[in-house]
Amino acid sequence: MKSINALFAALSLTMLMVACADAPEGQKVEANDAVATETTDVAAEAVAYVVDTEDSEITWVGSKPGGEHTGTVKLTGGELFVENEDLVGGSFVLDMNSIANEDLPDEKKGDLEGHLKTGDFFEVEKFPTATFEVTSVEPATDNPDATHSITGNLTMKGTTKSVTLPAKVEMTEEGLMATTPKFTINRTEWGVNFKSGVLGVPKDKAIHDEIGLQIKLNAAPQTAEM
Repeated sequence: MKSINALFAALSLTMLMVACADAPEGQKVEANDAVATETTDVAAEAVAYVVDTEDSEITWVGSKPGGEHTGTVKLTGGELFVENEDLVGGSFVLDMNSIANEDLPDEKKGDLEGHLKTGDFFEVEKFPTATFEVTSVEPATDNPDATHSITGNLTMKGTTKSVTLPAKVEMTEEGLMATTPKFTINRTEWGVNFKSGVLGVPKDKAIHDEIGLQIKLNAAPQTAEM
């Protein structure tokens, strides 16, 4: 009987580890070659909305066997362009030095945050910012969680890739709000390869290649006080 109980316990542990190693929740977003952009793409009639960095945020999720970690990244600035009450372009900048963990106790979160800032992950000393530059905006027709499909160049750790993100864009009395549902990107596309399966790391020791992200942007007209 003990051997049977031990077998069930081992199977349960294995199933738990496999489940915990699953990719973070969200729509998988493919990375493609960067798209050429020109500042003249935005019409002269478009109104610039300044991103409120205090009221905007990016949340992240990373997973591995044994669990997952969650956290945030702050923004240093950005502009969104609006024409005829609709988003037509823009860009924003992420402060990679602001990477923060939210699920670990204080005595442990510092170690994780410090490791994420090293060359194993985002190498923030060399690449202190990441940017997203909108290249096109289209209505979303097949996603109940989004009003628009926003394509743009995401530059991170010196690599630029084009991605298309679902987003819900709303005009409010204060300005513009753009929020994505949860989505994932493959970190190895931007050279973040630490403990990745692409390096041959065994599955039970690998950190999942997919990073979960969710973006919330609030912006106000440039002439208004933030």
